[in-house]
Amino acid sequence: MSFNVSGLPENLLPDDASPEWMSKADNAWQLTAATLVGLQSVPGLVILYGSIVKKKWAVNSAFMALYAFAAVLVCWVGWGYQMSFGKKMIHFWGRPDVSLDENFLLSRAFAGYLPNATMVYFQFVFAAITLILIAGALLGRMNFHAWMLFVPLWLTFSYTIGAYSIWCPEGWLAKLGIIDYSGGFVIHLSSGVAGFTAAYWVGPRATKDRERFPPNNILLMLAGAGLLWMGWTGFNGGDPYNAGTDASLAVLNTHVCTATSLLTWLILDILFFGKPSVIGATQGMITGLVCITPAAGVVQGWAAILMGMMSGSIPWYTMMVLHKKIPMLKRVDDTMAVFHTHAVAGSLGGILAGFFANPKLNRIFYLVDDWEHYIGLAYGFQSNRASAGFRQMGVQLLGISFVIALNIFTTSVICVLIRIVVPLRLTDEELQTGDDAIHGEEAYALWGDGEKYESRINSAYGAEDFPPAVSKGKGQQ
Repeated sequence: MSFNVSGLPENLLPDDASPEWMSKADNAWQLTAATLVGLQSVPGLVILYGSIVKKKWAVNSAFMALYAFAAVLVCWVGWGYQMSFGKKMIHFWGRPDVSLDENFLLSRAFAGYLPNATMVYFQFVFAAITLILIAGALLGRMNFHAWMLFVPLWLTFSYTIGAYSIWCPEGWLAKLGIIDYSGGFVIHLSSGVAGFTAAYWVGPRATKDRERFPPNNILLMLAGAGLLWMGWTGFNGGDPYNAGTDASLAVLNTHVCTATSLLTWLILDILFFGKPSVIGATQGMITGLVCITPAAGVVQGWAAILMGMMSGSIPWYTMMVLHKKIPMLKRVDDTMAVFHTHAVAGSLGGILAGFFANPKLNRIFYLVDDWEHYIGLAYGFQSNRASAGFRQMGVQLLGISFVIALNIFTTSVICVLIRIVVPLRLTDEELQTGDDAIHGEEAYALWGDGEKYESRINSAYGAEDFPPAVSKGKGQQ
């Protein structure tokens, strides 16, 4: 290949590398934001899952997240992106097609001054984290081979429908004017409902694990939680598709709401249980992040504070009080309480977005001059347009109902079909042993969980290279 004086191949003009329609600043920010969201999953949730579970499940839990991240990407460029944002197939679903052609990837995306390659990458990390959040409800008992099938099936037959309906300009809920700034419906409500439904079909953990499931490393858990929190800067800051004022507002609102939610949860733990729980504070952090997501760039700062207070208290109440009283919640073993932290907090955020959404901020974000759509109920009362505010609230509730029904149905069908091929749940022996039985690997060469260490040495050097006390295990010297 020959090159011209500009350093470009002769068949490629300088305008092809940086076309007039593309904003270099917006593109740089979008790629950065996407990478921040990716870091929430790898390594953020990989570390969080691997450390918040019992020691014998550390490898399996972390690997479920890592596998999902890789599998979603291949499916996303193969067909998932086009089904979510491509040409219309039916009114709630896009037509499957690949996203690998250079002519497509280098052309302008449907939103923003960005190439499609950037948009495909940005939307991929959102799809990936949704599947990883579902995994949180299934830790400690799902057959890994079943999980390998579940990820591409659920992405194809659930996520793409929700994303197209709510985020694609041609989606039916998008046309109704639903407010989902950055995924309160598409990601968090979906993952919370799907995780809870899948947990029902997979069944509970072993009785011993369900009764006592201590984290194997709380400090490492906090490191993963910190990556999740800071990564949310890209999660909500990237959704305007430009490095503008609305992105800045969304980022600040995100962190304000999250801090308020964490502190609210912490205070409730102290008042009712007498001790400041680190795990509880982490849950409060997550519910704050989830709650602000559908509203991050369309509400004012004072609303973000109020949302944080509610996201730190209402999910706390459903998790700590209602969970023990409602038979269905007690029956389903949701390992990471995804139902409360994502389904409840996501629904709460969607409702509050319909109440607090500022018409001016909505016009900045949606780039429309529409006084009948995108108006929070509070501002509807203030401007004597209560009917428009009630309409917005109705659209939000319709979106919540649609996402719940979609995910209960599709997740149930997927789980029933998978169990025809492979068991959904691990065997009793695998549940007893954990990582070593499933992967032949263990996270720590330590004794713990009150159990005798009898697992084989898994090392490149072999057992004969270790002293007898180590190779035989405790009590067998």
